[in-house]
Amino acid sequence: MSEILFYLGAVMIIIGGICDLFGAIGLLRFPNFYVRLHAATVGTIGGAVVPLFGVALLALGADFLPHRYAIAGASFITGIIVLLAAPAGATALAYAAHKAKLVEWKPKVDHLAEVRGND
Repeated sequence: MSEILFYLGAVMIIIGGICDLFGAIGLLRFPNFYVRLHAATVGTIGGAVVPLFGVALLALGADFLPHRYAIAGASFITGIIVLLAAPAGATALAYAAHKAKLVEWKPKVDHLAEVRGND
């Protein structure tokens, strides 16, 4: 059982590294602020949360680790906090940039226009 947890955790850490790589490529290659913000969020969620869950599984699978339950619990709770905070932060950044009109773009559909009209 501990070997399965160990390998599953290692795979999740590798998946996190791949998500970080794709997020970094997206930050460099995507055309505007909003799409780059999406890439940053993908890098944060996939590159931080998934490896933290992987570390939790890895710690649970490592019988030789002295404080493995504390490490697993801290990693899991930190992953949950990042999972909740990252999308909220990205949404707040996008909303603030849209409301302040700091980013020039030509939208095909603007769902926030009615919100802006109420100000």
